[in-house]
Amino acid sequence: MSDKVFPSSKPTATVAAPPAANGGTGGAAATTTATTNGGTTKSHLYNPTSRPPYRPQPRNRHHHYRSRRNYCCCCCFWTILIILILALLVAITGTVLYVFYRPHRPSFTLASLRINRLKLTTTVDSSSSHLSTLFNLTLSSKNPNSHLSFSYDPFVVSCVSSNSDVFIGNGTLPAFVSNSKNETTFRGVVVTTSSDLDAETLNNLRPDLKKKNGVLLKVQMDTRVTVKVGGLKSKKVGIRVTCDGIKGVVPKGKSPSVANVSGAKCKVDLRIKIWKWTF
Repeated sequence: MSDKVFPSSKPTATVAAPPAANGGTGGAAATTTATTNGGTTKSHLYNPTSRPPYRPQPRNRHHHYRSRRNYCCCCCFWTILIILILALLVAITGTVLYVFYRPHRPSFTLASLRINRLKLTTTVDSSSSHLSTLFNLTLSSKNPNSHLSFSYDPFVVSCVSSNSDVFIGNGTLPAFVSNSKNETTFRGVVVTTSSDLDAETLNNLRPDLKKKNGVLLKVQMDTRVTVKVGGLKSKKVGIRVTCDGIKGVVPKGKSPSVANVSGAKCKVDLRIKIWKWTF
């Protein structure tokens, strides 16, 4: 029985012959041949002057995203910081001006109100109603400030009932300038109307006119004002002056009646308009 011969598992290596004599190079670099178990032969050539092939690296999108996010955060930070600094400067300036000038709102007073006509007529069939009024007012404005002056546009004066806010009449006041520590008085301010009333307005106004102690009235004045401090002048700001607590009596005959204004108080409110809304 003959023995079987198996191939060796160690790879066989073949080394190239030494260079030829007389300075010959043999024409090739060192060559190494390796034989694997499967019988395939791989050749590895070594060339010290060769460079590895260039493989472009893919872009790091995560790093690019982080750069953009850091840029946005930096912009937001500086924007908020600038806004806070500006707000701080405005607050400091306002505080200094307030301490130095001690500004106060102007004051208004309703000195008298005479009702010459307050007549409500209704047809026999109650199909329509008509309101005719004529009031005569005396108003005064006072500037309590020592360093501020107010420049008013023309006023729009309106009179309404306090309980139901029914429009009773309107008038105007001319434009004027109120200097520091100055008081301006207007006499003979006419407020009147002649208009038809609908059923709802009539039902709201008629009970007020029948009260024995009189009808409660309210006078409103709307205008725009500019404040001047030395050589500085502000923009025009809307204000509303409301005088409430007026008790009027319907006149009898042709003699006018005098309303009770002893309890009337006038307050001044800013009127800020943003697009279609007024606050």
